[in-house]
Amino acid sequence: MTPLAEILIRQIAATGPISVAEYMTACLLHPRHGYYTTRDPLGAAGDFTTAPEISQMFGELVGLCLAQAWLDRGAPSPIALVELGPGRGTLMADLLRATRRVPGFHDAIRLHLIEVSPTLRAIQAETLRDHAPVLCTSLDQVPDLPLWLVANEVFDALPIRQFLRDGDSWRERLVGAADGALTFALSDPVPLAALSHRLADTHDGDMVETSGAAEALAQTIGARVAARGGAALIIDYGSDTSLGDTFQAVRGHAKEAPLAFPGAADLTAHVDFGALAAASPAAASRLVPQGAWLERLGIAPRARALAQGLTDSALDAHVTAHRRLTHPEEMGTLFKIMALHDDAGPPPGLEAN
Repeated sequence: MTPLAEILIRQIAATGPISVAEYMTACLLHPRHGYYTTRDPLGAAGDFTTAPEISQMFGELVGLCLAQAWLDRGAPSPIALVELGPGRGTLMADLLRATRRVPGFHDAIRLHLIEVSPTLRAIQAETLRDHAPVLCTSLDQVPDLPLWLVANEVFDALPIRQFLRDGDSWRERLVGAADGALTFALSDPVPLAALSHRLADTHDGDMVETSGAAEALAQTIGARVAARGGAALIIDYGSDTSLGDTFQAVRGHAKEAPLAFPGAADLTAHVDFGALAAASPAAASRLVPQGAWLERLGIAPRARALAQGLTDSALDAHVTAHRRLTHPEEMGTLFKIMALHDDAGPPPGLEAN
């Protein structure tokens, strides 16, 4: 049993079951035992690997996409270039390297990284030390400038609530405790006005997930883009509409039961992109699978160029990375891209709604 499990069991015994959102928040952000506050979770020695860590091509194409969107808007200056949840700073390092020859782009940007993990903030500062990033913990700390933003695998880690349909009512899935262990429980059924629209496309026993935190963040980003201009790329796994239980835990690159290792495993859920689009005051592009988006941006010729001169295991690793990013059976279909954008339209590779 983890230290955080003991804390949560005592809390539940004293005050009753908690929502899945409360459980996720404690597991990921507890100041002493939270997953993100205590470790570097990335890479072979961590628990999962993100697209920027798989290949430099990902960050390069993200960077050129945003730089072209900047040029398409008349190259405004200054702008806020922001990454949410930058991990080790790998994506941003590749983005900045790929755009260094875009005339005026680096002079225009004011680089801000938004990160809640002290461990990762230290790594980001070292990785990007030549670019003088401003390290923040929220978007409120970013200057009120035109916004160019990327959020790769950020929204999936924002806390969710889960509701099980019961007739015309809903039962909330809760985290309780029994026999010294954490368990799932269900609330009594109640009508929920916020989910009344889901009665038309669900059946008894279906589960729907909501994330107030994700919708609030989309609203904040969209408000900035609508007021000052720019574009925000949201890259994550998910779909247009939430349906089913997608709450999951990953530890040591393997799936675990979500209640098994609180504070010692990554917790995520699929992103409801439709809810994010509805919450944003700015326009939202159509949802595009990651593989299709990267192909539109030119990953195939970039992959061929990088393959020149590679042999043996290095070439094999490069081919494997390209496949992992784009193939439908890998990340190509599961991961999606949506942009929140101003009146100038979505960034390259994406389509307006």
